Amino acid sequence: MDKQAHDVECNGLIKIIKDNYKMMSKGQKLLAKYTLDNYSKVAFMTASKLGETVGVSESTVVRFANALGYSGYPKFQDALQELIKTKLTTVERVEMSNNDYSTDSLILEKVLKDDIDNIKETLDYLSEDTYEQAVNAIFSARKVYIMGLRSSIYVAKYLGYYLSYILDDVKIIRMDMGEPVEQMIKIGEGDVFISISFPRYSKKTLQVVNFARGRGAKVIAITDSHNAPISKVSDVVVTVKNNMISFIDSLVPAFSVANALVIGVAMREKDDIKSYFNELENIWKEFEIFE
Repeated sequence: MDKQAHDVECNGLIKIIKDNYKMMSKGQKLLAKYTLDNYSKVAFMTASKLGETVGVSESTVVRFANALGYSGYPKFQDALQELIKTKLTTVERVEMSNNDYSTDSLILEKVLKDDIDNIKETLDYLSEDTYEQAVNAIFSARKVYIMGLRSSIYVAKYLGYYLSYILDDVKIIRMDMGEPVEQMIKIGEGDVFISISFPRYSKKTLQVVNFARGRGAKVIAITDSHNAPISKVSDVVVTVKNNMISFIDSLVPAFSVANALVIGVAMREKDDIKSYFNELENIWKEFEIFE
């Protein structure tokens, strides 16, 4: 299943449960009712814990997921997490993650494994063709504008920092420099606007994307879903998995994708890059930048 189909399925999950309710076994109906009433909890419960809570076996839980069209319980759980991602407050996230991170000795291992899983899922869902479209657009742009709000600003700064080594004109949109549209007053055809947005989605991000499109710029969205607000108005959608880790979202895959974009662009400028860094090395040496 590709990422876009996966997103559509997530949005229709509640309807799927309701449509299949009459054909379910008694145990599956108990699971369906509990899920509809407590889907924000079920999204973070193991199959055994859900079965114990409802009063059915773990195998019944797995069959319930299969009956809804999922290859296994983890896929069903992923769909629930996608469903609730934009609806939870930070307080609700903390409350739901208490059980997962209640043992200090397991926190380090679980957080790192969750980040690894997010990177693996990003690789599974992000197509090579989409990646190449993004790289080609960035490489051929007259000017590249990059914006990420809230925690996404750090991904934007990271991407902009390294792209500026390769490209002549890269601008990072910063909230401390005034309204984003004021900083993009000269954006137009031939330019690329890279927008980085993850749940809970900022309304301002969508406003700025629409502004860039209205001026004729090509828009690249780096976001978690084809159903994200900016995805629907972007030319290229680079999907990055960022399942929740406690009350924060994992941005590790976003940084990995940023690395891949930078290296992809750099490989098209290999000779120029080598010359540029040779000159930089001389400057760093002259000004004693490094030990």
